[in-house]
Amino acid sequence: MNRDDLQRLSKEDLIELVLRLQRPDKTSRTSSKPPSTDRKERREGAKPGGAKPGHEGHSRKLCETPDDFEDHEPTHCPNCLGVFGADAKRELIGEYDEIELPPIRPFVRRHRRFAICCEHCRAKTPAPLPAVAVGTPFGPRIHALAIYLKTRQALSYITGGCNGLSSIDS
Repeated sequence: MNRDDLQRLSKEDLIELVLRLQRPDKTSRTSSKPPSTDRKERREGAKPGGAKPGHEGHSRKLCETPDDFEDHEPTHCPNCLGVFGADAKRELIGEYDEIELPPIRPFVRRHRRFAICCEHCRAKTPAPLPAVAVGTPFGPRIHALAIYLKTRQALSYITGGCNGLSSIDS
């Protein structure tokens, strides 16, 4: 509103405007607003947050023996759009570690049964059936993991293809 607009207002509208400007802001104490909407008051003598001048920063140290390196370098100049050659001089300006656990996958041992034919009597003799062929193919650690996930983590049994588990027999 400018001065001309204020001069055109009636006396009652002017009084209402002045009273509205004099009312205090609504807070959780003066209205039904929740306390979370109130502005926080700055305390007297409060220090500003953050690191203080002269404080040395702390950061994680880089690994001394990384398993792999991945180099990142620009391909062209953003000013003239000139392409950088393979022999362009480069300068290391930062190093960062990415830390990750290796993927966990099952160890699968295939048991193979052979039969041998006797040279004397020509009878075929098969190897005895391994225990894994009779019962479940899953070892005791997989059973323990499945029971833990089912009972403690409330997960259903794991299903999947040949790299996963197709079923777990109890």
